[in-house]
Amino acid sequence: MRVPQSFRVFRHGQFAILWSGSLVSNVGTWMETVALGRYVQEQTGEAKWAGLVAAAGFLPTAVVGLVGGALADRVRRQRLIISASLVQAVIAGVLTWMVASGRATPGWIAFLALLSGCGGAIGFPAWQTAVPDMVPPDVVPSAIGLSSVQWNLGRVLGPVIAGLVMSFWGITAALMCNVVSFFAVTFAASVVHIPARVAKAKEPILRTVADGWRMVRTVPALRVMSGAMTLNFLVAAPFIALIPAMVEQVLHAGRGANSALVTAQGVGAVVAGVLLGGLVARWGVRRTLVRLVATLAPALVLYGLAPNLWIMVPALALVGACYMGSMSTFSTIGQTMSPPDARGRVMAINNATLGVLYPIGAIVQGALADRVGLRWVTVGSGVVMVLVMLAVRMQRPGYTAPLDVPSPAKVDA
Repeated sequence: MRVPQSFRVFRHGQFAILWSGSLVSNVGTWMETVALGRYVQEQTGEAKWAGLVAAAGFLPTAVVGLVGGALADRVRRQRLIISASLVQAVIAGVLTWMVASGRATPGWIAFLALLSGCGGAIGFPAWQTAVPDMVPPDVVPSAIGLSSVQWNLGRVLGPVIAGLVMSFWGITAALMCNVVSFFAVTFAASVVHIPARVAKAKEPILRTVADGWRMVRTVPALRVMSGAMTLNFLVAAPFIALIPAMVEQVLHAGRGANSALVTAQGVGAVVAGVLLGGLVARWGVRRTLVRLVATLAPALVLYGLAPNLWIMVPALALVGACYMGSMSTFSTIGQTMSPPDARGRVMAINNATLGVLYPIGAIVQGALADRVGLRWVTVGSGVVMVLVMLAVRMQRPGYTAPLDVPSPAKVDA
């Protein structure tokens, strides 16, 4: 039987090792997320604390991640990945001990989640930029697509395994699994070879970060990527945060419907990650991105208009596929069209853009939904995307052309 093109990247052993270690760690992280959510809810009975803990872990992506991107371009990425993972393991160990001993308060949990998020934000750009160095250039899109598959598999498997572990051994056991999981990515990063890419000249971190922002503005392909990301993250991405509201306000259903929709979105994202390499090989990066974003808009409209769960599930699977496919394509553009010695900063900026625009979009769309209804807001987000794309097409017909350029122009520091 013929192996799908995307899966052939696993023939490159170093990528397979790092991917596997990261999957184990990601599953552990989602296990901790579920366990802490239940623990905080049981201790306080207030949903706001669970939301605060989740936000504390996510916030560093938008701030500390920029420093992580600069470091990924200045120091040995292998050491950075290992150090960040070990720091997170220590923090997770402290958190597990506090929960087991009854010393954990919601405030301490949020603080430790913030510290762990900082560790992840420091190490993640180094991990991202290591992927293209482990595979030949022609399979980089497949490797990036499978990286998004790994993240979504963790999001699906982690809560399931956490539920089983907590049912038999309790919350502390689930938290301990996360502690152990960090050593999987630590081991993987220690046995693979990640080429050193130290910056030509040492300069202040803030100057390095600023140069990354300047590069995104001046390299044409990265500028196009930034515009498309803004549209995606601000207008489309809030559907993720609003799934529970869709279940309650539109479907008037319970946890089963919520699980079905979350799973559908995750399955769609996994399928997109698997297919991305083949799509880029067939259509190229530009056409792949344009077609994914162009399909995402009507998919959101279909999802918003779906009259029942049976239609909403496949519609959301399509939304999830197009959204995550677009995300992976942004990563492909950032990895392949930025100068190698600036790749970490560019990827950190991508992460920061998501970390800033996604919460803003979710808050705005949530507030609008309370006034006009969630269905109309979801449909409206798809319509806005269509109108923006048509306006760009009419005013700047060659806007996406730079994405056809195989490599970026060098930008002087």
